[in-house]
Amino acid sequence: MIKNIVFDMGRVLIRFDPEYFLTREGVHDPEDRAVILKELFHSVEWAMMDRGDLSEDKAEPLVLKRIPERLHSKTSYLLYNWAQRKDTIPGMYELVKDLKESGYGIYLLSNASTAQPEYWKQYPVSSFFDGTMISSAERCIKPSDEIYRRFIERFCLEPDECIFIDDTPSNVAAAIANGWDGIVFFGDAGECRRLLEMKGVKIKGL
Repeated sequence: MIKNIVFDMGRVLIRFDPEYFLTREGVHDPEDRAVILKELFHSVEWAMMDRGDLSEDKAEPLVLKRIPERLHSKTSYLLYNWAQRKDTIPGMYELVKDLKESGYGIYLLSNASTAQPEYWKQYPVSSFFDGTMISSAERCIKPSDEIYRRFIERFCLEPDECIFIDDTPSNVAAAIANGWDGIVFFGDAGECRRLLEMKGVKIKGL
């Protein structure tokens, strides 16, 4: 029986879309967009921040030295401020709220940098969570088996009582390999609600 719903964060609860972030901050030139995408969002430094090997302030000079000076201010702003309260996934606040009110444990398991605790609290959905585990704090990332085992131990849960919702199939597959159930999220909160109900999750609300 499922008792705990474990969510990924980016592209599941909050928007993580670098192309959108560039447009939001007024970066429209195709060449400028391409260089920021490559050297910031798709960089080794970004991956190292998720692993906890670099903080934003340590990553910043490494990234900027590969980017034209005229783009430094935009790049730095995006590094520190890509997460904004208004950029959430439609319908997910309501789904999490309904699950919480239905009596389920609500948890977060996300690959994210050490800045996550600061920006996470700006999102109202964060108030529903019983516990969070972030890769940078653990120095261990999804889909490593270790982070799923560590999560279960940290929160004293049973794997077969957990279901994991993530937008990356390999992360869901790893959860399933560790005894959890799982759902791959494709951006549709209504579909996610239906899939949860198909797996026996009883949800109050809509």
